Amino acid sequence: MVVMQILHMNKGNGETSYAKNSIVQSNIISLGRRAVDEALKKLMLSNSDISSLGIADLGCSSGPNSLLSISNIVDTIQNVCLDLDRPVPELKVSLNDLPSNDFNYIFASLPEFYDRLKKRDDNNNDCLGFDRRGEGPCFISAVPGSFYGRLFPRQSLHFVHSSSSLHWLSQLSTIYKVPCGEVSKEDGVIITADLDNKGKIYLSKTSPKSVHKAYALQFQSDFLVFLRSRSEEVVPGGRMVLSLLGRSSLDPTTEESCYQWELLAQALMSMANEGIIEEEKIDAFNAPYYAASSEELKMVIEKEGSFLIDRLEVSPVNWEGGSVTEENYDILRSKPEALASGRRVAKTIRAVIEPMLEPTFGHNVMDELFERYAKIVGEYSYVSSPRYAIVNISLVKMG
Repeated sequence: MVVMQILHMNKGNGETSYAKNSIVQSNIISLGRRAVDEALKKLMLSNSDISSLGIADLGCSSGPNSLLSISNIVDTIQNVCLDLDRPVPELKVSLNDLPSNDFNYIFASLPEFYDRLKKRDDNNNDCLGFDRRGEGPCFISAVPGSFYGRLFPRQSLHFVHSSSSLHWLSQLSTIYKVPCGEVSKEDGVIITADLDNKGKIYLSKTSPKSVHKAYALQFQSDFLVFLRSRSEEVVPGGRMVLSLLGRSSLDPTTEESCYQWELLAQALMSMANEGIIEEEKIDAFNAPYYAASSEELKMVIEKEGSFLIDRLEVSPVNWEGGSVTEENYDILRSKPEALASGRRVAKTIRAVIEPMLEPTFGHNVMDELFERYAKIVGEYSYVSSPRYAIVNISLVKMG
């Protein structure tokens, strides 16, 4: 399975599409807004004579969220320039995702996006500089390709944003099972022996340490390549704000790290027990995902050496993307409410991972699988209050 081909959201605008089921990712973008605003303000204050800003949103996906981050960034730059009584610089915006992303949805959304900018411009005394023909200094382009590698010319970016993307791994080859006793090395990552993860599709309490190590090493290798690539592309003093699913514990098998995958494995195994799918296919599938701890992120950032950490915080959200506080975390809900929540969560997760599952398990079983998954999640939500851990990290390019 080639990750570049299967790592994309459900396309279009149908009931199972990412466009209709991406509220969690939207809430994660909102959660990182303070870090984005702070980083942009510091960037503008330290570059008083800047006339052109290179901006990239990495892993932009499609649907209503694809332009949400850029809209927020443009708003903030406009407001900062107004406060500083400075003209807004020319904005060169690049939207990046894998070639399999639904870029057509984004292109179709651009006229409405530019219309909103022009209306905002009219209300703010032409501070963005758009004329009546719609021309102005905000130029948006698409850059298909993996961000685990170079995407842009050297020192062409001033601000990089990425949300809900860096927890996806670049490849699965280091996670696949290898014959017992065999150890090899690929792209600098050790492939450990005897990766026996039967009945699971990700890390779990029962996964052997070799599986833990393989996942951790693959993430660390990927994140190191990401940082090295951006270090070439970002100007000295430039900023990056990254938001990803992670964990607050050193243990990679805590609920916040992996339980959404554990429950999906339960749904798959129930179908295998009934002969609907083959258990061997479950054993062979490993999710290209890793929820890193803040300690792992710091270690890789320090190893790469080009960026300083300006802010790093971990925030909990529930499985529907809502904020979690000590006051509302353990609120009891009725059984019907929990089951309804399970259906919403299942639709959100289906929109993201169905394209990954179909090549292995087939398109025809997806409806049945996610019906079972929705019920399992609902039952679990009735007795527990599951949550994700969102890591927001703000970095500054040294030099």
